[in-house]
Amino acid sequence: MASTQELQKIASQVRRDIVRQVAGVGTGHPGGSLGCADLLVALYCDVMKHDPSFNMEAKGEDVFILSNGHISPVFYSVLARSGYFDPKELATFRLIGSRLQGHPATHEGLPGIRVATGSLGQGISVASGIAASKKLDGDDRWVFCLTGDGEQQEGQVWEAALFGHQYKLDNFIVIADRNHAQIDGSTEEVMSLGDLSSKWAAFGWHTMKMDGNNMEDVVKTLNAAKELKGKGKPIFIEMATTMGQGVDFMMDGHKWHGKAPNEEQSAIAMAQLEETLGDY
Repeated sequence: MASTQELQKIASQVRRDIVRQVAGVGTGHPGGSLGCADLLVALYCDVMKHDPSFNMEAKGEDVFILSNGHISPVFYSVLARSGYFDPKELATFRLIGSRLQGHPATHEGLPGIRVATGSLGQGISVASGIAASKKLDGDDRWVFCLTGDGEQQEGQVWEAALFGHQYKLDNFIVIADRNHAQIDGSTEEVMSLGDLSSKWAAFGWHTMKMDGNNMEDVVKTLNAAKELKGKGKPIFIEMATTMGQGVDFMMDGHKWHGKAPNEEQSAIAMAQLEETLGDY
């Protein structure tokens, strides 16, 4: 198990990777990526059982599905820093012919990617199917799915919520990035979600909350969620984060949802993030 301090150091490097990927090509989604860095580092570097040698079936392994696929920079960085591929490949982000497309895709065979994601609302359904198949196969490992809070406005999310409860998917953890921001503004302005946890509870799920930018709380909450295995209910975690976490001028609001920093802004951002594993 990694210490909180070790995980925080990895997360700092991941945030540097995010800024460099998006700034390098002049396009991408830095805000949500920065906000979710702590979660993905906790999952891949501490909580999940997974094998970087990678096989699509994932028998005996935990599975992570990124439903909000536009925050691919954080996913690619964490996969690279976890040994799935050389971090130097991060320099190819969004270039023509790259395996690191704007949204995760499978046809180029990038290790760690089991399904193409980014069509919002679909990821939880896919992850539900994986969780159901693991139960049918007698595989006792977990399925984790990260989804955006704006994504909760999609009807398919709630169909998947019904499915998870109906089939007692107690090996399934859905985490919603509750940063209150989507591409067109705040979630409250676009379509208010109200008490999100209560909605999921009404659909028959165990619900929890955590501070997604507090590494200690992230690890503690994820491990507590895993203690609910065998209780007959899937688990929903409402994760509070700050969009753009770690870079002061990107924090809060929706401005940096899908906007790349220019050269000067990138330099300011990098000065605020500690290099801990070496830049690619």
